[in-house]
Amino acid sequence: MPYSTHDIRKRIVRFGDLRPCRTAFIDAHTPGSHKKENFTIIGGGVSEGTDQFVHLRTPPGFNIGAAGQPPHCRNSLHTHRTAEVFIIHSGTWSFFWGRHGDDGQVILNPGDVINIPTGIFRGFENIGDNHGLIFAVLGGNDAGGGVVWAPEVLAEADAHGLVLGENGRLYDSKQGQTLPQEVRKIAPMPADALDRMPVLRGADMVPRFVARALDMHARALPVRFQSPNPTPDGSPIGEAVVIGSDSNAMIYDKPGFELSCWTTLSDLSASVATRVTGSVADEVLIVHQGHWRLEWGAPTSETNATCDAEEMGSTTERSCAAKCSLLLSPGDTILLPAAWQYTFRPVDNSAAAAAGIAYHVRATGDPAGPTHFE
Repeated sequence: MPYSTHDIRKRIVRFGDLRPCRTAFIDAHTPGSHKKENFTIIGGGVSEGTDQFVHLRTPPGFNIGAAGQPPHCRNSLHTHRTAEVFIIHSGTWSFFWGRHGDDGQVILNPGDVINIPTGIFRGFENIGDNHGLIFAVLGGNDAGGGVVWAPEVLAEADAHGLVLGENGRLYDSKQGQTLPQEVRKIAPMPADALDRMPVLRGADMVPRFVARALDMHARALPVRFQSPNPTPDGSPIGEAVVIGSDSNAMIYDKPGFELSCWTTLSDLSASVATRVTGSVADEVLIVHQGHWRLEWGAPTSETNATCDAEEMGSTTERSCAAKCSLLLSPGDTILLPAAWQYTFRPVDNSAAAAAGIAYHVRATGDPAGPTHFE
């Protein structure tokens, strides 16, 4: 199916257009957590607030969200029934886990990825000096059906006027809200379930469930994706499989999606990725660093016509000829159509430019659920 620039624009969520929700979760009034922002980018996510804005509602087998936090703001201990993978976009972050959050800790920086196993409480804090943002990939169209909070988090939220119902919705006494008679207050996780939670120390967690950005770049293999036309001359981008069941994956798991890192190698000006999707599932690209050009064959209505091309934040016009083109900037997210041919390449070709980095997520058909251990 041919897609116009208008069609594709509707699938892009620009970083500057992200709309935050500050009352998304049970700890919205808890001191130390009350300044965090939640973004629901693709799919309904796991927000408990009724005022959460969803940018693109239809999930492609997984959900994409983000969290923004000022320095020293933390996300309270919780767990999920499906995968919760974090990609650090900006800032320095401490991730901690365990029944009381003290089983282990790791410090992550921009470009790093962590996949904390299901069934383990986790939290995170921006420990840098500036506002930070992390992207999250949640397994399953329903993102596992919601968040499971540590009992202490529920109790502290209650003390600050927030109650979570079994319907997954928050009720704020500060806003004059009360739990409806037909809705029961969510019960904390029972003691026997808490006792069965696995214990993973840092020596267990970090080598198996953390991937560093520098290691992704070092492990990236030159890839010329399948294309019916010859790939342009020059060095291709490199791809590192970050999470997947492939033997080359840095983190082994089958969460219902595969996450890869695309990065430029030695010759920025010649780097190009060309891909023909072969699965029925859509794909998502998240730009981390640099500006990237998305190009595709123009529909008949736009061939030899004029279409919009976004150049480094400004809008200009150019002849489409046989191709349409859009520019993506750091923090932009795009939901690509299934079985669609496109090229995606970095355009920062100066010698001083940082390597282009983008994350590619595609559904695999594996059922979303508990973490798979090797």
